[in-house]
Amino acid sequence: MLIDSHCHLDDYPNLPEVLAAAHAAGVTTLLAIGIGDGPSSMDRALHIANRSVEPEHRHNPIPQVFASAGIHPQEAHQATPQALARLEDLASQPRCIAVGEIGLDYYHLDNPDAATQQAAFIAQLAVAAKVRKPITLHCRTSELATPAAKAKFESHGNPNAAWDDMLAILREHWTPTGLPGIMHCFSGNESQAAESLALGFYLSFAGNLTYPKSTVIQAVAASAPADRILVETDAPFLAPIPLRGQTNQPANVVLTAEFLANLRGTTPEALAAQTTANFHTLFPSTSAPTA
Repeated sequence: MLIDSHCHLDDYPNLPEVLAAAHAAGVTTLLAIGIGDGPSSMDRALHIANRSVEPEHRHNPIPQVFASAGIHPQEAHQATPQALARLEDLASQPRCIAVGEIGLDYYHLDNPDAATQQAAFIAQLAVAAKVRKPITLHCRTSELATPAAKAKFESHGNPNAAWDDMLAILREHWTPTGLPGIMHCFSGNESQAAESLALGFYLSFAGNLTYPKSTVIQAVAASAPADRILVETDAPFLAPIPLRGQTNQPANVVLTAEFLANLRGTTPEALAAQTTANFHTLFPSTSAPTA
């Protein structure tokens, strides 16, 4: 029994097969991320979640599907008042359990400038606070970016500017709400993990945890508090070893969970039970089986 805390289901032309494979692998619940191709299509994940409880699935079982909605930092320039109002409407609906993925991305040169991303991030934190939903966060630094992107996004040559800016915004605009959230596809260092945990966030580990060069992430994953860890696929991206380079899917969260269990010196069954309990603690409405 496992939960994929972050997947992009609207990217699959063969979604019924993907859902069936997840169910067969013992993946009981999915959080479908609702960013679409931008604000105009961020409702697609919620449509999938709502369809997942239709009567036909009583005889053709699939995992429970819940959704988020949000404006990705790459589309931050589209965070208009109309888009934010639409986000509030989506986030208010029962099967939309989180706002996200939102945050900062200082990697791609053609992303909106830092000020635009930060303004969109703060505006969406306000929406999440209003509807009282947790957030799921995206943070990508400029550490491995092109020189042009570094020049655009780095503050005083700081490759961790995205982390520094995001944590500062969270301290000012999110911590006072008392609401939790997820550091999606956690790829930071031990200091960033410690501050994220102190701010009330869960650390979610994806397939890149299994990559040989991910030693820093692996160290964080091995030592993070048991009651604050989650697993995800970020499917169709970041397929874990031994499937790296292939199209990922929610069923493969089993491989990441097994790797994480080994890192932590526990069994896959215990790791599955712990991460499932953590997800239900974060999102209490997901703990009741769908009728």
